[in-house]
Amino acid sequence: MNNDLFKYAIALTGGIATGKSTVCNLLKLHGFLTIDADKIAHKLLDQNSSKIALMFGDKYVEDGKVLRKKLGKIIFSNEENKLKLEALLHPLIKDEIEKESRVFEEQKKPYFIDIPLFFEKMNYPISKSLVVYTPKEIQIQRLMQRDNITKEEALLKISNQMDIEEKKSMADLIIDNSSNLKNLQNEVERVIKEIL
Repeated sequence: MNNDLFKYAIALTGGIATGKSTVCNLLKLHGFLTIDADKIAHKLLDQNSSKIALMFGDKYVEDGKVLRKKLGKIIFSNEENKLKLEALLHPLIKDEIEKESRVFEEQKKPYFIDIPLFFEKMNYPISKSLVVYTPKEIQIQRLMQRDNITKEEALLKISNQMDIEEKKSMADLIIDNSSNLKNLQNEVERVIKEIL
């Protein structure tokens, strides 16, 4: 693999519902290029919907689109299903991220790759990381509100990931999103100064 590939890349990560997408949008407003692994995954799911139907059943696909919420239910609760899906998607996601970052590297400026499971999987040789942090209690509340789920369901989703405190301790840069949007904007601006 080409070592020059992620020279300017910063991995943007955090936990579920810690505010990664909001941070990504704020960074875009400041003119940064971003690559979103989840968006790529969604696109690839639909492109491979026939494979998904074969692997998990026709009821998870409708009009060539994967019913992500429905599929999510059997992925989050079953390790074997999760590994099967990852084996299909992860190499494809990686190819796409590498393709996009080749273009971004030519700008010779920092850019962000939003990789939810950056620390869990360690699939990418990106030397710098930025963690969007909120304490677990706030994370649980936000997730319950966002997905309209019970505390138990929220905890199950969160337990699929490395603990946010651990991620925080591994990060090069940290954005604290435990307060409001104004505070988050200030945090983003502070981190941008550190990068440039």
